[in-house]
Amino acid sequence: MKSVVTIAGSDSSGGAGIQADLKTMTALGVYGQSAITALTAQNTMGVLGVQETTPGFLAEQIEAIFADIRPDAVKIGMVANTALIKTIAESLRAYRAENIVLDPVMIATSGASLATDDVAQSLVRELFPLASVVTPNLIEAEVFSGIAIMQPQQMVEAARAIQALGARAVLVKGGHLESFGSGEEPVRLYVSGSEMVSDHVFESGQAYDLLLTEDGTEFWLRDPRIETQNTHGTGCTLSSAIACYLAQGCELVDAVKRAKFYLTQALAHDLQLGSGHGPVNHGWHLDTAIDDKLPG
Repeated sequence: MKSVVTIAGSDSSGGAGIQADLKTMTALGVYGQSAITALTAQNTMGVLGVQETTPGFLAEQIEAIFADIRPDAVKIGMVANTALIKTIAESLRAYRAENIVLDPVMIATSGASLATDDVAQSLVRELFPLASVVTPNLIEAEVFSGIAIMQPQQMVEAARAIQALGARAVLVKGGHLESFGSGEEPVRLYVSGSEMVSDHVFESGQAYDLLLTEDGTEFWLRDPRIETQNTHGTGCTLSSAIACYLAQGCELVDAVKRAKFYLTQALAHDLQLGSGHGPVNHGWHLDTAIDDKLPG
């Protein structure tokens, strides 16, 4: 069995962070491990507090993982300070980690800030060069690129600016961009459940992400836009799913395509939990309770 480690913060509500990552890994058939960067007190309405792990203890967690059950891929999520970022970078270089997916968490779904400018600069300096792909949402892409994103073309410009900072490949997640519509130039596109379409024109009511590969090729990926406020942990879930598929041998474009399908279904099978931005349904494919399978 393939293994993936998540290096991220813990979410006490279970919807994001390492909890979402481990649920995703189990759902997608890999063995999940974790190295915790911070404990958070949070729920669907917001973040109440954060308590960071020490750099030394984080290094020990990573050492314990690589010394025994070596992961086939690494997902990096919330890292709250520069010392922890440096620790992660040094550890991953020492163990020659592969298939690293960096989700540069700057803003929680609730809108709470989870990082500072120093952290952003440290991510660029230490972790961008190690990552197979960096997966910013629109706000994070604006922070790293300095480009305000209002239209699809600005997603392309931001992705190229982030790649110029040292990222090998960049996935700009456009799920919050409402201005997609007809009349754009045709693009190369992957549609969920279909093969590549080379002359697609943007459509309203759809969610589009942009993948800029290491060789500079642009791929747009389209899935149905799911109208729900229950989006807690979507970024964590997507980046973990990408890591799972990379661990299982998928090429990056296919890994992203498959991960987007999994996340779209997790959003569509809404759990309706909590009073704010509720969690997605990581186990949407489990349509039979385990008790139904027990003998007698």
